[in-house]
Amino acid sequence: MTTKKQTRREFIATGAAAVAALSLGKSVKAGPAAFNDVHPELNEITIAELQAKMKSGELTAVKLVEMYTARINELDPKIHSVLEINPDAMAIAAQMDKERKRGKMRSPLHGIPVLIKDNIETKDKMKTTAGSLALMDAPTPEEDAFVAAQLRKAGAVILGKTNLSEWANFRSTKSISGWSGRGGQTNNPYILDKNPCGSSAGTGAAISANLAAVGIGTETNGSIICPSVRNGLVGIKPTLGLVSRSGIIPIAHSQDTAGPMARTVADAAALLGVMAGEDKKDSITAGGKTHPKDYTAFLNKDGLRGAKLGVARQFIDSKTKPGQIAEKHLELLKSLGATLIDVEFPMLENVGTLRTQVLLYEFKADLNKYLAGRKSQYKTLADLIKFNNDNKEKEMPLFAQELFEQAEAKGPLTDDAYLKALAAVKKNTQADGIDALVDKNKLDAIVSPSGGTWSIAAVAGYPYITVPAGFVDGIPAGFAFFGKAFTEPALIKFAYAFEQATKLRETPKFLPSAV
Repeated sequence: MTTKKQTRREFIATGAAAVAALSLGKSVKAGPAAFNDVHPELNEITIAELQAKMKSGELTAVKLVEMYTARINELDPKIHSVLEINPDAMAIAAQMDKERKRGKMRSPLHGIPVLIKDNIETKDKMKTTAGSLALMDAPTPEEDAFVAAQLRKAGAVILGKTNLSEWANFRSTKSISGWSGRGGQTNNPYILDKNPCGSSAGTGAAISANLAAVGIGTETNGSIICPSVRNGLVGIKPTLGLVSRSGIIPIAHSQDTAGPMARTVADAAALLGVMAGEDKKDSITAGGKTHPKDYTAFLNKDGLRGAKLGVARQFIDSKTKPGQIAEKHLELLKSLGATLIDVEFPMLENVGTLRTQVLLYEFKADLNKYLAGRKSQYKTLADLIKFNNDNKEKEMPLFAQELFEQAEAKGPLTDDAYLKALAAVKKNTQADGIDALVDKNKLDAIVSPSGGTWSIAAVAGYPYITVPAGFVDGIPAGFAFFGKAFTEPALIKFAYAFEQATKLRETPKFLPSAV
């Protein structure tokens, strides 16, 4: 695979440029499959379709685990997306089948195989490492992450753990997206020598390749959205506080969240309803009881009719082909009954620098707290820095750990530099950003190509949804809907209407290079 070292700023910029470059035409030639497509009947199958087949007796949860495991064994050597298959998956599936026979259905995810990112704790036989060799021998977490517990409670089958950009892409100012010391390089299932984007690269590649029904990623700044875009998925980055952060290896508490990654809006909505909830161990979720428990209730093909949407015009260059095609998507929104108003975000000077400072401070504090509770032999960020230096051949063959070192040099969260930076970036993205534009123009949401704007929502802690929107040079691109805190119902409604009118998702063909 061709790889290139990039600065973090270059990575964000090139990723944004790629996802903004839309093409309504098909760029991936269908042709004969150049691989053994084991159980092709699972390609693009939805949760609802799987449930119907299990209800009729055509399928069982056990059979599904067998089928998806066969696909992983056959196809994943090409993309390196799955780190390990859950040894308990068959037992869980068998239990769900028994309950179904007794007439018990826990949720729409009952018996459905789900893959989760390897920074989400599970109290089972699997490891939780954030892709780092340092945590390979760490004690098994004392309990499931809240998100994993929610999946089990809902009757989902946790099929395995997915690869990621090591430490969720917060180790070096130069990185190769989708690489970890534990899992190596994740490849894009559309074109194997192309970037899958990170840090939830493994979840993105695996779900796109139909290695499970749905998956879970995590995001601090684009790590759900970018891999969803690049792998042709629907990705939902929820409002901070809708989904608990407990039991997830952290970067920064002011931005971290888990979220659904799926092939359809309906499946992403179903998964979000299971993930969301109030967690006593994460006080930010205290308002969870007031939010919907079933986000599929907002799926509406006519959902854009009467919607008033702001267009983040500064992120669309109409002189370029990508910009021109983005304009076609905007015309589609109008044809579906939406009213569009151009809006412009105020760009705070040095916002990127200030945002990074916030993440560096919080990373040191949050990771040290996590490691202390995990009872690993590496109890601090300083310990990890030493581990990486002592294991350079395996952990740093491609890039170093500048962000680790910069974070270690930071002081406590009481430092004025941290507090001022946090206040500035939150004000810029919330009160003076998304909130101001929505309120001033009486908007229901804001739209843009899925590039350039995800950082605004990520820093604000506000929801963002990307939907497949075409291809550029054989790699998927996306279109985004975002807005104020806890507006997921409206965003899902708009995203679903857009998806149903376009249906631009295509099954990957594992092409070795661009055609």
